[in-house]
Amino acid sequence: MKQGPLAGLRVVELAGLAPAPFACMILADLGADVIRVDRATPGEDVLGFPNDPLARGRRSVGVNTKTPEGVELVLKLAERADVLIEGFRPGVAERMGIGPEQVQARNPRLVYGRMTGWGQDGPLASAAGHDINYIAVAGALDPIGRAGERPVPPLNLVGDFGGGGLMLAMGVLAALHERTTSGRGQVVDASMVEGAALLTTSLHGMRAAGVWPGERGENLLDSGAPFYDTYETADGKYVAVGAIEMRFWADLVKVLGLEDEDLPFHLDQREWPRLRKILAGAIGQFSRDELVARAEGTDACLAPVLSPWEAAAHPQNAARGTFAEIGGTVQPAPAPRFDRTPAATPEAPHEKGADTAEVLAELGYDDEGIATLREAGAIA
Repeated sequence: MKQGPLAGLRVVELAGLAPAPFACMILADLGADVIRVDRATPGEDVLGFPNDPLARGRRSVGVNTKTPEGVELVLKLAERADVLIEGFRPGVAERMGIGPEQVQARNPRLVYGRMTGWGQDGPLASAAGHDINYIAVAGALDPIGRAGERPVPPLNLVGDFGGGGLMLAMGVLAALHERTTSGRGQVVDASMVEGAALLTTSLHGMRAAGVWPGERGENLLDSGAPFYDTYETADGKYVAVGAIEMRFWADLVKVLGLEDEDLPFHLDQREWPRLRKILAGAIGQFSRDELVARAEGTDACLAPVLSPWEAAAHPQNAARGTFAEIGGTVQPAPAPRFDRTPAATPEAPHEKGADTAEVLAELGYDDEGIATLREAGAIA
């Protein structure tokens, strides 16, 4: 029995890459019973890899959706589901016979989640793209980088995962809430461009208010301010400093032993170049861990810059169980936390198609029916 606030929710996932699987991972982490529909032919997903954390916590069926029998199987899964999620280009699901109208004709209560880069319509709807392209058009890439340098891709966190998968999961949950009063499902059109644009809402407000006047790398939160940046330590590692408020800045000054220095007012932008040199010089005298120890118990807003592989060992993360070992791989644990219906540690990813017979049996297929589907090439 699944555990978590979404226990009892049934989701069908049409296998894809990055954002849609991330949305389904979130739903599965929080207790939903997610059945992932993978391709029936092994080796076709060239970008996949074993034990992918994005595939954790759900069962997998191998289905050939190019056969009528395979399409019918997906429709049968959708009949008993609350949610179906796909990440194809616009029109692909319809041509396969499993678009929203086709699925909701069988199950009017189903919430149909769609994940694309550009959205279901518009001049670029059918164009190829990746995270970096979507956040570029959203206005989310341009502000990220150092002054006088080119924009730096923030991995694929802003488009694929923040503006994409996380936004899709939120949209699906909103549609499920609405269904409690209407009794009807609906289509959730999640676009990575629109999700990434939404993440920049605060920047638009700061720009309009005149508190984000500069270009890239010249403002408060984009590495322009010396008190909100990263610095190299004596051992070649880094610390992150975020001492914006006066009381936090005062603590940082004490931690760095700069109390007797002739320090400029830290919010005076004209003094930022000189202040940056002072901070770099002071921080560079200590190792990363020495500085962290000096800052312990203060509000200096100084933290070690950890790699993803170091983060699990940090005392705060260890105390909270922020990371878990799943299938031999250390990875982030489910979030957020719930006091009455906590999420369980997810199962390791199942091999593609490993649960085909089990799921078909739940749909009412007997051994002979399953064998017939295999002979027809409709399932793995």
